[in-house]
Amino acid sequence: MKNIVFDLAGVVFARNAERCPQELMEYFSFINSGEPLPEFWNDYDRGTRLIDDVAEHLAVFCNSDTATAKRNMLQAMNYQEEILPTKQLIADLKMAGYKLYVLSNMSLEYINFLRGKEVYAHFDGEVISCETHTIKPECEIYETLLSRYDLEPSETMFIDDRQENVEQAAMLGIVPFHFERLNPARSCDRLREILL
Repeated sequence: MKNIVFDLAGVVFARNAERCPQELMEYFSFINSGEPLPEFWNDYDRGTRLIDDVAEHLAVFCNSDTATAKRNMLQAMNYQEEILPTKQLIADLKMAGYKLYVLSNMSLEYINFLRGKEVYAHFDGEVISCETHTIKPECEIYETLLSRYDLEPSETMFIDDRQENVEQAAMLGIVPFHFERLNPARSCDRLREILL
């Protein structure tokens, strides 16, 4: 294994439940419900809908007004923090000589915010959905990653907290790892056993 590819939300970053107001956690509970994401949210990640348009749809979806929806979107971003076990794992993998990459469904506002975080400096490259206009689990976004950085699938592990995303990676010959969003420390321990 030479290349380790990380999803961001739920793997490298998460809302701090101790800091984030409960009503905000509940407002965005649909994201981690296990149900398919609404199409307007996929379009936001795809970069084909802008934040004001998404806020209008989100307001209807969550039975609120548009101003509240947009305010919540921007406020929720500020509660995104590095998941500490993953942050340490990333630093250790980098020290061990692995090439590290990001493959993430992420809107422009969110990725610009997260790129400023300390852990992001460890990554050697990235493919972000809002910039490629494709989202996981569409095969095109994985193929963009492989071709952009000339990665051999069998030498590349992809870590994601959504089962459908790692399954698609496996279909392309990439080594899959399903990350436990609710137990990041356990997932990081397993990854250490495999990679370090």
